Amino acid sequence: MSPPTEEVAPSRAAAAARIATRYLGAPYVWGGAGPGGFDCSGLVTHVFARVGVSIPHNAAQQYQYGTAVSRAQLEPGDLVFFNRLHHNGIYLGRGRFIHATKPGGVKISKLDDDWFMSRWVGARRL
Repeated sequence: MSPPTEEVAPSRAAAAARIATRYLGAPYVWGGAGPGGFDCSGLVTHVFARVGVSIPHNAAQQYQYGTAVSRAQLEPGDLVFFNRLHHNGIYLGRGRFIHATKPGGVKISKLDDDWFMSRWVGARRL
């Protein structure tokens, strides 16, 4: 799988963000790519597959896809990355993103929470 060279249509990225919220509360499962359980990159892989976009099940590899965007430019459906590319999620808007975490499973968090602020790596728009 090679990184796509064209951006995903904004409507598809926003649809991916909406689809992701359907999995709120799903359990965290190491290596999980849904729908019964997810790890962080598995949630991203699963949700984007639902809108016709194929990306690998690995946060560091997902970071190679799309184009870089700043925090100020984030739009729903952008991917957000943390902790030296060991964690990621999907931006929902208004400073919130959805991700799969242990403990807690699939949940919504705020980008400005201390943990995420201190471990911010970057964001990508597919």
